[in-house]
Amino acid sequence: MAMDSSKPPGIGHNGGPPLDPDASWRSYVWRKAHKKAWKTPPREIALRRLARAEELGMSYKEYTLEIMERGKYL
Repeated sequence: MAMDSSKPPGIGHNGGPPLDPDASWRSYVWRKAHKKAWKTPPREIALRRLARAEELGMSYKEYTLEIMERGKYL
């Protein structure tokens, strides 16, 4: 995209093209997947995970992350 010399770029813009034109799409998809992965599970499941995490000496978030990374329960 060529810069029009009659109109100066906005504040903070260096006048060049975007370095990665697909970056906004990838970040949108990542945010959506992240939100879906960390969606609050039903109450019974959350309580069960919390109890198991406390048994293992972990926080709920650490335990949930292990489940998501490994795909199996500890």
